[in-house]
Amino acid sequence: MIEPLVKCCAGLDVHRVTVVGTIIKEGEAGEIHRVTREFSCYRKGLLELASWLSSMGVELAVMESTSVYWKPVYEILEEKIAKVYVVNSRHVKNVPGRKTDVKDSEWLAELARCGLLKSSFIPPKDFREIRFLTRYLLTLAGYIASEKNRLHKILDDCGIKLGCVVSNMGGLTARAIIEALIEGKMTPEEMAELAKTHLRNKKEELRMSLHQDLSDRHRYLLRCIQNHEKWLVMQRQEIQCQVVAAMEPYKKEWELLQTIPGFDELSAAVLMAEIGTDMSRFGQSDRLTSWAGVCPGSHESAGKNKSGRARKGNRYVRQILCEASNSARKTESQFKYLYQGLVIRRGHNRAILAIGRKLLEVAFVILSKKEPYKDPKVDFEKLLVMRNAPRWISKLRKYGYLPVYFEKQAA
Repeated sequence: MIEPLVKCCAGLDVHRVTVVGTIIKEGEAGEIHRVTREFSCYRKGLLELASWLSSMGVELAVMESTSVYWKPVYEILEEKIAKVYVVNSRHVKNVPGRKTDVKDSEWLAELARCGLLKSSFIPPKDFREIRFLTRYLLTLAGYIASEKNRLHKILDDCGIKLGCVVSNMGGLTARAIIEALIEGKMTPEEMAELAKTHLRNKKEELRMSLHQDLSDRHRYLLRCIQNHEKWLVMQRQEIQCQVVAAMEPYKKEWELLQTIPGFDELSAAVLMAEIGTDMSRFGQSDRLTSWAGVCPGSHESAGKNKSGRARKGNRYVRQILCEASNSARKTESQFKYLYQGLVIRRGHNRAILAIGRKLLEVAFVILSKKEPYKDPKVDFEKLLVMRNAPRWISKLRKYGYLPVYFEKQAA
């Protein structure tokens, strides 16, 4: 039998409109008292819930992370109760038998009483509010990409193959040509003259790709999509200004993160909003990478590793780390050579995820020590050659290229 660790704890089953709370309290003689009450999720009801828990002397309150419904409950209780845990629903299993809200709240209280639950990472209130801005920024970026793809699809639908010649549909040349297509006053030859930089060498291809008539409905739809995209870009710029202003109290940590290759103002702000600045909440860098879902998984049974697939984690951290990894692999840093060593054996996607994990570990150290990033002074290219040279030489010898190579050297 598990010895209880908490004398008085509460389990909360949170819903959209109501929250059911069960308090399990151990008396002086060791007897167990259970009390269950139901409250509304309006502010008045949540204040009544907080007062009830305080009056009963609750030491620990536990709730599941049910959608976003737990957030207002948590904000009220974190000011009134000593400890409030938000636990992963996947880690809480119901007792076999009848499934009710009361049973759920009782089971949460029983698990918390025996110390069998771990609290999820909840950042401070200010960072929770900044998260709304940074996550919406990432969502807007997805909307902008969707509008570009939709515009590309409309052009293909009417037989204009601009995307086959222009790689960036958001570039100067593509925007100028699309604007001319919407106006409908220029010939394909005149529109091809709008080409900029290296695309001036592809004027003939541009002319051929634009040699198709647009209907009035196509022009109207292109105009709508273009206006919507411009509005989304403007909204994104306004929110970026809000994010930059929100980073002012954390300017030191924010600037330190920007010293890491691949991180700019926005990506550093997104990462800080998700993980905060206090790394003691995670303890070790491997716990942080596991929480973010950027490290190999562990599934072992009977001495056999079943799978090494990465677990599900914080998708916003994972997204921003992958974007930063793609930038970092193009810089003259350790990440460039790390990518070159991994991409041959593991492929692009796994190499990018591995670099993302390394970036997060570096961010952990920087935020812990409050020191800027310093790239190790190591000849990674030489290490890469030394590591792979035996394999390369064996392959050259296997396919008969090595003797020819030495003969040429001798000549």
